Amino acid sequence: MTRAAVHLASGHRLGASHPRQEGPADLRLVPPALAAWGSAALMLDAPPRWAIATVAVAVLTAGVLLVRWTARGAGGGGQPQAGGRRPRRWGRFTVAAVLLCAAGAAASAALHGADLRRGPVPSLAGEYAQVKAELKVTSDPRLTRPRVASAHTMPPTVLLDAEVLRVTERDGASTETRTPVLVVVRTDSQEAGPDRDSVHPAAAWTALLPSTRVRVEGRLAPPLSGGDQVAAVLRVDGERVPRTVGAPTGAQRIAGRLRGGLREATDGLPADARALLPGLVVGDTSRVPAELDQAFRATDLTHLLAVSGANLTIVLVLLIGPPGIAQRAERRGLAPKLGIPLRTTAVLGGALTLGFVIVCRPDPSVLRAAACGLIALLALVTGRRRSLIPALATAVLVLVLYDPWLARSHGFLLSVLATGALLTLAPRWGEALRGRGVPARWADALAAAAAAQAVCAPVVAVLAARVSLVAVPCNLLAELAVAPATVLGFAALAVAPVAMPAAKVLAWVAGWPAEWIAGIARTGAALPGNGVDWSGGWRGGLGLAGVTVVLVLVGRRIVRHPWLIVACAALFFLVVVQPAPVTRVIAGWPPPGWRLAMCDVGQGDATVLAAGDGAGVVVDAGPDPLAADRCLRSLGISRVPLVLLTHFHADHVAGLPGVLRGREVGEIQTTGFREPPEQADFVREQAAAAEVPVVTAVAGERRRAGPLEWQVLWPPAGPVPRPEGPNDASVTLLVRTGGLTALLLGDLEPPVQRALLRSPAAASLGSVDVLKVAHHGSAQQDPELLRRAAPRLALISCGADNSYGHPSPLTLAALRAGGAQVLRSDTDGAVAVMGEGARAGSREGGSSGAVGDPRGDPRGEPRVGAGLEVVTRPP
Repeated sequence: MTRAAVHLASGHRLGASHPRQEGPADLRLVPPALAAWGSAALMLDAPPRWAIATVAVAVLTAGVLLVRWTARGAGGGGQPQAGGRRPRRWGRFTVAAVLLCAAGAAASAALHGADLRRGPVPSLAGEYAQVKAELKVTSDPRLTRPRVASAHTMPPTVLLDAEVLRVTERDGASTETRTPVLVVVRTDSQEAGPDRDSVHPAAAWTALLPSTRVRVEGRLAPPLSGGDQVAAVLRVDGERVPRTVGAPTGAQRIAGRLRGGLREATDGLPADARALLPGLVVGDTSRVPAELDQAFRATDLTHLLAVSGANLTIVLVLLIGPPGIAQRAERRGLAPKLGIPLRTTAVLGGALTLGFVIVCRPDPSVLRAAACGLIALLALVTGRRRSLIPALATAVLVLVLYDPWLARSHGFLLSVLATGALLTLAPRWGEALRGRGVPARWADALAAAAAAQAVCAPVVAVLAARVSLVAVPCNLLAELAVAPATVLGFAALAVAPVAMPAAKVLAWVAGWPAEWIAGIARTGAALPGNGVDWSGGWRGGLGLAGVTVVLVLVGRRIVRHPWLIVACAALFFLVVVQPAPVTRVIAGWPPPGWRLAMCDVGQGDATVLAAGDGAGVVVDAGPDPLAADRCLRSLGISRVPLVLLTHFHADHVAGLPGVLRGREVGEIQTTGFREPPEQADFVREQAAAAEVPVVTAVAGERRRAGPLEWQVLWPPAGPVPRPEGPNDASVTLLVRTGGLTALLLGDLEPPVQRALLRSPAAASLGSVDVLKVAHHGSAQQDPELLRRAAPRLALISCGADNSYGHPSPLTLAALRAGGAQVLRSDTDGAVAVMGEGARAGSREGGSSGAVGDPRGDPRGEPRVGAGLEVVTRPP
């Protein structure tokens, strides 16, 4: 009997409880859930009178509709009429239900919103008052990602959510309250980082568990933006250890031990597995470095680090088997193998779900998954399993009524959208792919990834103003490793408190799939065409939604023609991967015979010197590992004989992991001035992890690599006066390659630029073809050095709209007055320089041209001489 026949034979509109039946989706709970969601989102910060009026009108209208519905006899009105239509009075009942749910959500939102205005905390925050407060911690402390701010990597800040239970003002007045605040613990230590929580000055803060009560002193401030879930921000000095006045609950202590045990079990794993496994299992991302987090964002894999329904589903399937056969005699899973009855299994599943929420913390995606799981288990134990769509709608309704702030949570929205896509679009798309001959498992996996991406991409575009082109393939490849990593990770979590050696073995095995996922994220993020910029805001989101609909409609026609599928796949591959031979032909990048390239890495420096086929000497790595890796990939660099880091400022060294990743690196050369110390330690750690030696550059040394030769001009060898800062210790190079000369100045300041001119190493320094302008084209330039160098081409590496005003108009004017053509990465993008070419103007857009030699002519007219051919790749 077919599925449709099973449905028709049941005699019910929604069919029997057979799990594989076909039938119309039960959407009756969807309108009430959406009404509650919208009402809660609108009423959270609405004036109280608006909320009261909304609730009153909705309740009165619903009451009138229900009275009329009962007066006309609801008893027999539930049966459908001929043609499947229901009587009009059922429409009244549905409208009444929608109004009542909206009223309930409005009332709940108004009460939660009132918490932000109650008590003295909001007014004290408006005065930026210094207070003493007793807090109840309501979330896990979390470290912000280290952020590159020009010279330094800003240390992480500890953030945690809390409720103020008592606040004491400067005059001694003390008030009991219950007001939500965001606690910001600031520290000036540069030793903070995802792998250094043991030495972090705020370690006492990061160790706090939810439900702990502490006393602190800090300054209140208004929230950063309207509509926040907190009444104020409490800024605390990280050097002050919080005084604990109330221990966490027993459940939280157990959860803390389990999470700590998992971290201990992963301590000996490789860096990526050590960072990712706690995130995949319980959402603990404290060890995930900034560049790996950025890679996950670029590939739309961040949902793997935000514990969601997928994690809970894997755990429940392990217990009860696939949901589709949970009520059958042949059901699988651990429970039937152990002889546990179905209803007892459902109770165990409920306990497991509640424990899952406690251990993984009640984030929006976790709450949504837990609510759906509990409702599905309830349906299982009562024998009323029909559809998961009502379960999802019920979960949304219950959660929004319980916590109206979820109505404004982007994470909750993405979680619900992805789940809805998996329940509605994915089965149809999977069946269509199977009908085209795609194997069942691949069809289902591809349909699930595509459906989730299609409905979530517009929301992601609203938030990030970027669309990932590699999200679907990366999710498909990562999905192969998610289940084993999650199952083995949870096993390590459970075993760690009683048998740590066994937990370490389980974590070691789970580390393999975790490393696979990290490799997928890094590879996808490093692809030149991994994504496209998109206009942000809701207008951009709506535009992307329209484009998605068009692509889906076109895709339905394309799948009927295998050759079109192959052609589209090949085109997609070329756009995303952008192989060097293809991009060289189509876009002219990289140009054949290039000698020097300035990468577009934002507000920082990264220069590549060609050193033979597939080889390049890298001078500085910029602030962003992904940008550095992407630049080297686009240039076809697989071997790096030398990485020279001119000095240790973050905008020159923070991108080093991107240079080291997947490449054969000979050695790293640095300046001898180890400031800032945290960035110098970072370079040493990265070099040690990659097993690359680190040496110090001194003036006078000469080296070669293929057709490339260079001389170090600064810093001088031997005892010298201590530099005033890292900029003054920048390694300065004079490069000769293919008949070109280039002077790379790092970030030298004017006094040292003058000292460089007087140094023995630079005694023979004359005019050069290319000048990498010091310090991103700042106004701090020595006029005599610019006159002596007299470059034909000046390259300035700086970020668009940077806050430093780089490059300075004064520097640009001085360079142009000396006859140099100026190219800058913020407007021209990446620049490649060749040693020969015709004498024409430089042209953008991946095309080439010649740069004249206007030196020595006061009228600025080009003097006859060899040209420099350049190719730019606009940002």
